[in-house]
Parts: sequence; structure tokens; C-alpha cells
Amino acid sequence: MIHSLFLINSSGDIFLEKHWKSVVSRSVCDYFFEAQERATEPENVPPVIPTPHHYLISVLRHRIYFVAVIQSEVPPLFVIEFLHRVVDTFQDYFGVCTEAAIKDNVVVVYELLEEMLDNGFPLATESNILKELIKPPTILRTMVNTITGSTNVGEQLPTGQLSVVPWRRTGVKYTNNEAYFDVVEEIDAIIDKSGYGSEQTRSTITAEIQGVIDACVKLTGMPDLTLSFMNPRLLDDVSFHPCVRFKRWEAERILSFIPPDGNFRLLSYHVSSQNLVAIPVYVKHNISFREGSSQGRFDLTLGPKQTMGKSVEAVLVSSQLPRGVLTANLNPSQGTYTFDPVTKMLTWDVGKINPQKLPSLKGTMSLQAGASKPDENPSINIQLKIQQMAISGLKVNRLDMYGEKYKPFKGIKYMTKAGKFQVRT
Repeated sequence: MIHSLFLINSSGDIFLEKHWKSVVSRSVCDYFFEAQERATEPENVPPVIPTPHHYLISVLRHRIYFVAVIQSEVPPLFVIEFLHRVVDTFQDYFGVCTEAAIKDNVVVVYELLEEMLDNGFPLATESNILKELIKPPTILRTMVNTITGSTNVGEQLPTGQLSVVPWRRTGVKYTNNEAYFDVVEEIDAIIDKSGYGSEQTRSTITAEIQGVIDACVKLTGMPDLTLSFMNPRLLDDVSFHPCVRFKRWEAERILSFIPPDGNFRLLSYHVSSQNLVAIPVYVKHNISFREGSSQGRFDLTLGPKQTMGKSVEAVLVSSQLPRGVLTANLNPSQGTYTFDPVTKMLTWDVGKINPQKLPSLKGTMSLQAGASKPDENPSINIQLKIQQMAISGLKVNRLDMYGEKYKPFKGIKYMTKAGKFQVRT
């Protein structure tokens, strides 16, 4: 299946390669570099690139391309999921998944890749199993390994590998038993420039929500958990962790599972019905350029909308202004703004929106002398966070535990953030 894996940094250098079946020459990455040159943005590189003798399947995470080389046709999503699992494992082991972290722990990286893939086929991808097979690096362990010449590879086969629930090791014990769940939703939306009934009712071209439920479970023994929702019908296109009993979800819309030990992603979901997607902010704007004039007007105001009383925080507004703009002389009512005269990128760090005093950015833009009026107005990209709210309206009803006698501490946290949120002007 997977013959080789190449790790390529943002400069286009291959800084790590791993081969399983046979050594594939680095020259195969030339096809990837050609596709990279044609792409306007780093994330626009096609995930599947056919070559005369191979297929290149890649993902971009943390400014690193993970490129898998395949010789025969396989389901691309299968390979992409495995590559994401590799990145998540590196992040779990090293804290961050960067070029420096991978180079500093190159021995552990090769040991992990050897265990995760056997003769090109996925073998052990669960974090609990891998941590028993290969101990995570620590300063003390690294020093001992350097002096004694030993490795991080464990001496015994993982207990979970032999059980019915391979994602959970046996004999887990904790003084404090706790289970935390984070419901994180990311909203992608494009808001049209027309369609004003009022400033707050603009027409939505497209809007969808990508959501995940991340868990941190530290429970003694072999607990059996059930998680129910107030409105499970909201969930569409759901992807589960292998621990979830799918038949019970289909029948009762209840999540029943024996959890892995530690951090894991319980499920990811998609809400694509536009009538279910609430737009958390509105933008009132007036960006105009006059024909024959060297001045342009920039007027922008933000306000919260459909946030159920929760505050909108960490707001960052960015806009790619036309090439003819030389300078921007603007006055923000709150926060700070920067304008890069080379890239023409305007960035406004708003912070938290106060509904009583809406933040605004007003002023003028200077155009090059003799420059014609720009063909189109710039679009506005918005980043934001809303704590303790899932924008889809998803709510956890209750979390119950069976199979153990103690009472664990349970916590649920919600967060909404903007993904690709664009307002056309």
C-alpha cells in the first residue's frame, strides 16, 4: 500500500523520508513540486497527484507537507486519514509537530513510523498502544539512552493489543477520576454583498459547520460511558472513534463506548443545512473608490448576531486591498490595525466586541496617481471565538458511567470559532 513517506517543509526541502517496501527515489517529489508551483496558496496543492508509476497523496499540517507514495490504486481517504493520524501522534509525543521537533526526535520518529505501518499497511495507530510500545521522549530518558545506547522501545507487548478493546490499556489507575469533553465548532461562511434588508440581514451564499468532540478521560479500571444529546438529529455526516458502538447510535442516537485512556477525538461531524447555521457576526461596510480620484473611502463596523448573549472574542479582521492602494489612513474605535504596503494586506485586531459600543474602522485610502478605479472591491475575512456556545445549537444532555462504582468528575465545554468566514463588499 504505502511505499514511502516524505516530509517537506515550507521551503520545499525534503527533511525526512521513510521507506517500507522498497526505496523510492526522491525525484518522484518533482511532480509534487510542480503542482505546488501551480497552486496559488499552500493549501491548494491537490491532495492526490498521479504520476506515470506512482500516486502522491499529501496533507498539509503545521506548514509541513506529509507526502505518501503509492504504487497501486487505494482509497485516497484511507491514506489521508493515516497521514493525519501520524501528525496527531507526533503532536501527542512531542507537544508540537514542527520541523525542529521532528529533527530533535528523529530516532523516536522512525521507531513510531515502523510500528504504525507494517510492510506498508497500518498496524498500531492508537496512542495508548504506541506509548506502551515506544515510550515518549523525556530529557532524562534521552540522556540515559545516549549514555547506555538503549532505545525507547518497550520490552513487553502492549496489554491493549491482546484485548477486545485495543484502544485501552489494562490496569489503569487514577487518584482523581475525571472525564472532560470539548465541543468545538468551526463555521465556514460566505456572506453576499447584496441583500440588505437591514445591516443585520445579509444574504448568505454558503454556510456550514465542521464540529468535533474532543475528550480527555482519566478513569480507573474499564468504565463504560454513554453520552446523550438534547438534539442529536443536528449531527450530519458523523465520523466516530473506533470505540463508539455504531449500532446503538443508529438505533437510539446515543454514544456508548469504552473510552481510550487520555486524550482522543470521540467524533467529528458536519452541519451543512444553511437554515441550521447561525451567522455569529454582521458587518456594516462602505468601501468605495471614485473614478479619477486618488482617494478611497473605508468604513467598517462589526456587531454580534445570534450569539445567545455570549461575547464574541479574539476577533481579527483582514482584507486584501487592491494593488493600487499606497497607504491607508484609518482610525479604529478599538484595537489596532496594520497595513503592509508591499502585500497590500490590511489587518485589524479587534479583540472582544462590546455590543454597547460596536467597534469600527474608518478612514481613507490613498491610490497611485493616475491609477484607474479597481475592478472589484476587496473581500473581508474574519476570525473569531465564542466561548461556551456551539453555534449549531448542539447540547450534551447527560453523561453516565457504568461498570465502575466510583463517581467521576465530569465537565463539558463548548467553543465556536471561525474557519473560512468571508464577507463580500
